[in-house]
Amino acid sequence: MNIWNDERVVLTLDAGGTNFVFSAIKGGSEMIKPIQKPSNADDLKLCLITIIEGFEEVKNLLNEKPVAISFAFPGPADYRRGIIGDLSNLPAFRGGVALGPMLEECFKIPVFINNDGDLFAYGEALGGILPEINKKLEEANSPKRYRNLVGITLGTGFGGGLVQDGNLFIGDNSIASEVWLTNSRLFPERFAEEGISTRAIQRVYYENAVDELNAALMPKDIYTIAKDENHINHQAAKMAFEQLGSCLGDSLANLLTITDGIAVIGGGLSGASDLYMPAVMSEIKGYFRTAKGQEQARLVQKIYNIDDELEFQEFITDRSKEVVIPGTHKRLKYDPEPRLAICSSKLGASKAIGIGAYAFALNEVDGTK
Repeated sequence: MNIWNDERVVLTLDAGGTNFVFSAIKGGSEMIKPIQKPSNADDLKLCLITIIEGFEEVKNLLNEKPVAISFAFPGPADYRRGIIGDLSNLPAFRGGVALGPMLEECFKIPVFINNDGDLFAYGEALGGILPEINKKLEEANSPKRYRNLVGITLGTGFGGGLVQDGNLFIGDNSIASEVWLTNSRLFPERFAEEGISTRAIQRVYYENAVDELNAALMPKDIYTIAKDENHINHQAAKMAFEQLGSCLGDSLANLLTITDGIAVIGGGLSGASDLYMPAVMSEIKGYFRTAKGQEQARLVQKIYNIDDELEFQEFITDRSKEVVIPGTHKRLKYDPEPRLAICSSKLGASKAIGIGAYAFALNEVDGTK
């Protein structure tokens, strides 16, 4: 679908444990300056009133009637039915709250709620890196096109989403692509998020830092230390990001084996890609060993980090050759190198989630998949 030419309006919400940010999207772009309100996460009644008032304020700023409400909200949840479950960062919702149906009763328009990782991936697939890559391939006269994408979000937690041939893969229980609970090859007794998150950066740094008096450093502070070669804890900070990169590379290698699509990384920690991406690529390009000790490449596909312009140019280069159909004089083009790309989000997680929410709502309103 072409979301950029669509004239319909959708109300959106960026829901966090501390703040709610309300907006409206038309043609894939925000129509107003977002409205921010405290989430009141410990008081269900006040929280629900805040959500209704936020959407009312946005609606009153518009000259056009919205066709739907669509937004990301933390899980676990029965997203298809709009029922929010037991949330750790929004404790008032414990026990199950029919948030979607409540908003439909209030505003008399369809309401769609999804996971932020899912909507991030959907936004990147429809209005972000996937169409950008395919456009570049077309300009390079390459016959190759990509239709599948896995989106990864790095921040307080480790999230993800999967888009297959333009369709968001949600799963039967609305919890597909819960990448944070996958296994970690580096730490088999831990789930992946323990090595790929804000707390992972902090833990590794403090385990290796010398005489660190500040007990409340955030990843951005640790990043600054990692970039300062004269800092006493320069190596400890670098190690924190390198270990995150190794854990992320392990998870991505497994995801790419299953999805065989483009991988895009967003979220608050993605700004430190210069520190963690070398370890990501080293893990992805690594090897397993057979029981007899023989090396087996981790992935069948060749993976390019297209944040690097030289690798991007290699990625889009057409390597096709002609092969003869046996017993005939006919020839077919054949590309002998299966390849994938991995990169950081250019849209940013928030914008990609907004685009994903907008597109998802329009597809559902139109009755398409």
